Amino acid sequence: MQLWWPIVLIVVSNILYQLCAKMAPAKIHPLAGLTVTYAVSLLVSAIAFVLLVPKSSLLAQYRHLNLSYILFGLALVGLEAGCIYMYKVGWPISVGQLVHSALLAVCLVVLGAFFFHEELSVSRIAGIVLIFCGIFLVNR
Repeated sequence: MQLWWPIVLIVVSNILYQLCAKMAPAKIHPLAGLTVTYAVSLLVSAIAFVLLVPKSSLLAQYRHLNLSYILFGLALVGLEAGCIYMYKVGWPISVGQLVHSALLAVCLVVLGAFFFHEELSVSRIAGIVLIFCGIFLVNR
């Protein structure tokens, strides 16, 4: 279970995430809505930290921050705004998530090979070809 609980958390959270992005009210600008999203995220993260890491302090942890968490914050805004806009411009929930996840997978395979020296095998290249075939088929 130790191996799978993060995957289950990601899947359940992503389902909720996609449903919320799809059902975002049309009358509120996505970036205005995200300010509430991040306020809730800040509160939940702080409470969870205090409950799950009782012998440490947030301020002590902040001393270990580097640029990665700042870039992570920028990336999250882009991800969330992008998902909301994706649905606002008309992508179906069943296709938009599939297309952007497939394209992400291809990019990560390439980035993994070039920057992290992960294997770019024949089977992974075949998988990339199949991904592009799948993207073509779901968009027909």
